[in-house]
Amino acid sequence: MSLERILAHFREQAAFCTSYGSPFTGELIGAMADDIESGGPTTALVADWPTNPRADALSLRLAGALHAAVLTGRDAALAALYQGHTAASSMSEVWPVARAFLDRERVWVAEFIRSAPQTNETRRSIALLSGFLTFAQNWHGPVDTLEIGASAGLNLNWDSFAYRTRDWSWGDDSPVVIDTDWNGPPPPTETRINVRNRAACDLNPLDIRDEGQRLRLKSYIWPDQPDRLARFEGAVALALANDVRVDRADAAAWIADRLARRARDAATIVYHSIFLQYPPREARAAIVDAIRRAGVEATPEAPLAWVRLEPEGVTDGVDTPRMVADIHVWPGGERRILAYTDGHVRAVYAV
Repeated sequence: MSLERILAHFREQAAFCTSYGSPFTGELIGAMADDIESGGPTTALVADWPTNPRADALSLRLAGALHAAVLTGRDAALAALYQGHTAASSMSEVWPVARAFLDRERVWVAEFIRSAPQTNETRRSIALLSGFLTFAQNWHGPVDTLEIGASAGLNLNWDSFAYRTRDWSWGDDSPVVIDTDWNGPPPPTETRINVRNRAACDLNPLDIRDEGQRLRLKSYIWPDQPDRLARFEGAVALALANDVRVDRADAAAWIADRLARRARDAATIVYHSIFLQYPPREARAAIVDAIRRAGVEATPEAPLAWVRLEPEGVTDGVDTPRMVADIHVWPGGERRILAYTDGHVRAVYAV
């Protein structure tokens, strides 16, 4: 991969972070870009990156490595500058310390960035909720849910979150409160849904019972966004209370197996969020094929729903920064687009 393409990715991501309400992360990745351009230690970490840096969120992997060094106490000097959600720290203070860490801990950082970012962004569940409730309007029986690309499984408890917007709400009191700027018609909030069983898989699931893995997951949340950090802590508490487990498995093989033996006395919902961009094209095609083949066998007594929140480029081949929330329901298999949003679901534009 050319350094020019890598540098373009870092510049673009820096602008995205700033526009997404994290000026600290935007400045940090901007400083990384300057370091790459000048041949600094960041260059040695990314110059030989073999695949698409944008699709791999390479810059966010590096930002996550630095935050992990702070959270785990690996670099006390850097941790002191990150304290207080970085409100009192300028990048002129932070970057020299961060740069020195990247140079000194090159082996550790290189190992850290081999794995894709996993944020379990709980706010994404409000976009998925529109699909779940849309399906439950016409299905009042038990539901078994299957999540692929579930990371640590924090969103498995989506039906125990409290959803609160300016115009509508859903759910009881919860340690996880999901809000957003909702525009357009609300989902059918009078609907209730009976989740009987839930299961999930990830190629590299993180176990929140392990402090190190929990902190790794937290490291991908931008440090100057306390609302996201608070939702994360609430979701961790809920997941621990419910003994959430995520299978370590290839998504294509796992979903094919689970759908082949799904219950015939309940509905099955397959769902995922900001996941399909990561598997190789062949694996992505196998996942989609497994779901569609299972859909052909669905019956009115055991329907199948597929709820997604994914980049429009993946769902529709359109090169935009938008995310699309949609649903397919079998028998029938018709697709319905429900809403458009961004990766952090700061605002939702319902259709």
